[in-house]
Amino acid sequence: MNATRGLGFRFAGSGIALPRTAVPSVEIDARLGRDPGWTEANFAIATRYWARGDETSSSLGAAAASAALAAANWDAGDLDVVISACGVMEQPIPGNAPLIQRRLGIGASGIAAFDVNATCLSFLVAFDTLLMGMAVGKWRRGLIVSVDLASAALDFGSPESSVIFGDGAAAVAIEADGPSRLLACRLATFGDGSELCRLESGGTRMRPTEDLDAFLAVSKFRMDGPALFAATAKRFPRFLRDLLAEGGVAAEGLDTIVPHQASAAAIEHLKRSVPDGHARTVDIFRDHGNQIAAGMPHALHVARERGRLAPGSHSLLIGTSAGVSLGGAVIRW
Repeated sequence: MNATRGLGFRFAGSGIALPRTAVPSVEIDARLGRDPGWTEANFAIATRYWARGDETSSSLGAAAASAALAAANWDAGDLDVVISACGVMEQPIPGNAPLIQRRLGIGASGIAAFDVNATCLSFLVAFDTLLMGMAVGKWRRGLIVSVDLASAALDFGSPESSVIFGDGAAAVAIEADGPSRLLACRLATFGDGSELCRLESGGTRMRPTEDLDAFLAVSKFRMDGPALFAATAKRFPRFLRDLLAEGGVAAEGLDTIVPHQASAAAIEHLKRSVPDGHARTVDIFRDHGNQIAAGMPHALHVARERGRLAPGSHSLLIGTSAGVSLGGAVIRW
């Protein structure tokens, strides 16, 4: 394989931050009026973390960012850009990136700080955006921060749309022109399925001044899990085949698979789709649940901490998101 193929970078550091409160599934069972063990038996999740009122997206994001900077041995002032990559921001205006920039103590620096949103695949799109910017000389050092507080909008009248979700933050520090290569990155969106995952209030369509009851009625997350799984599963084989072909790597040549932690069923489907998938996949779902956009970089941090991103090895980053979208990247470390 051509050693100069793709976009070069150095994975300088990573970090995560979790809320203080761990919520075991037996607490969810009690909330739902179910027998102890029902949630774990049906959704294969034992624990997730939920934020309290004083734990915000920007505070958790800044904590993860600080951990990533420490791992890279960088100061915040060394950065050229901060990209926030979340499913749902702390507030509509301004976005998370300026809030995190301020919490890092560089709010007067003037460095670029902006948000990228592709719901659960936000990290993947931000990573591609950062490397393309580096390739044309815009930035040398960048920080991507993904943080989501799913617990802020859960509807426990629908267990499949609530019990699997957890809160958390993850950040990565990336430097230009390193030994690692982004060999391929793809995002495929099928907007005909946009109704399958929805959080409709908080934007400009629903106006609380006109109909507060209607606004509140759609202020919780709604998801048609079976239909979403069907919409993505039927398209997944071709998407994966095309992504690996673009990256010039066979499925057998993948060393580590880092997925969006969508659900136990989705991760199991992925594991069965690639050779030796169970051994190669970084699966943190049981202990953290679906952290929306933060799940993929959290799993990437775990892979890095466990020494699974060895020089010369190949990783697949893969997932789905509301939209409906499929996204993935092939990386040689």
